[in-house]
Amino acid sequence: MQSTSEFRHDYRQRNISRHYRAHWHIALNMAIGIGFITLAVLQSNNIQPLEWLVVPFTFLYANLAEYLGHRYPMHRPFPGLKLIYQRHAREHHRFFTAEQMAFEQACDVKAVLFPPSLVLFFAGVFGVPIWWLISWLWSDNAAWLFTATGAAYFLNYELLHSIYHLPEQSRIRQLPLIKRMSYWHTAHHRPELMTHCHFNITYPIFDYLFGTRAPKELPHN
Repeated sequence: MQSTSEFRHDYRQRNISRHYRAHWHIALNMAIGIGFITLAVLQSNNIQPLEWLVVPFTFLYANLAEYLGHRYPMHRPFPGLKLIYQRHAREHHRFFTAEQMAFEQACDVKAVLFPPSLVLFFAGVFGVPIWWLISWLWSDNAAWLFTATGAAYFLNYELLHSIYHLPEQSRIRQLPLIKRMSYWHTAHHRPELMTHCHFNITYPIFDYLFGTRAPKELPHN
């Protein structure tokens, strides 16, 4: 079986073009998220107190979607979704192991960040229909608050996931909350645990509710 270093070398050769620039990938994903937030803010008008309830509900909805998407299609090959399984379980988890979690090169962010095309695909397939439904059942303001909250959650997801793959000695990795969340994500990257625990990448709300947390302290391999 290939070592992690050998897999990383082969992955870079196969999947990362010499024209790839990590900063452009980061900037494009940020631009998409900030663009949706800006559009939502500009379209909102005279938001009523009850309409703000959409924000916590959207946060919980996004956290549940993150949990279910990660637990099932990302770690189990569903018909029609095998590319997602391939990219995550077969590539991301081979590129980053519990023993080698950190980026080595700038181009390694490609193994963490969502492809911009996939961001737009999910926004169109899942975001637009729910926007229309909320607008029809409630109001345009509520629908735009859903858009802004969902986009902010996406940016938060990308940021936290990237932080977990920074070198362990990084200052931001030493912050108490980040250190704990990084530990949970590292536990998830252990082969014996990756299909059993820590499917929330951001806040482990549904890991708590569904009982899919790892022990506080794990034995060393």
